[in-house]
Amino acid sequence: MESDPRELADPGTPAFQVDKYPFYLLNRLVSRYNLVIEAQLRTIGLDIPYWRVLMVLGQQSPRAVGQLAEAAVIPVSTMTRIVQRMAAAGLICSAPLESDNRVIEVALTEAGRAKLSEARALTAPVYAQVIRGFSIQQFEALTASLGALHDNLADLVPVRKRGGAV
Repeated sequence: MESDPRELADPGTPAFQVDKYPFYLLNRLVSRYNLVIEAQLRTIGLDIPYWRVLMVLGQQSPRAVGQLAEAAVIPVSTMTRIVQRMAAAGLICSAPLESDNRVIEVALTEAGRAKLSEARALTAPVYAQVIRGFSIQQFEALTASLGALHDNLADLVPVRKRGGAV
């Protein structure tokens, strides 16, 4: 009888194998991806946090800083500093929400849209390489599985005092 591959991935078992552990595999993947993307982005004066902000705002702009931090998976305190630097660079603009001046809204500027377009052109071939050989069904299964893993952790996430990214 074959062993359960989930047991090999369980750090609580004697059969544990790090190369079967999904979170090791995910971290290894993201680390390699970030190395590749960061090298591409540097050629146009961006880093990964700026790119994340541009990509998120490219989908929906404006967004509140807290929403932006959550979508970009960056802590709010870090996002606040990123927003300040990106605004100084002219890529975004920020202003208090009229209905609640405690909330800061962030929007892309024309320069930000142009930089986003450049970044997309650079990162699209990397994405094409990453998904090379995946069928539609495999890709959908992958994204559904990643979503399910994320959702399964929801009940274990510690409550944060004020605005951390999840």
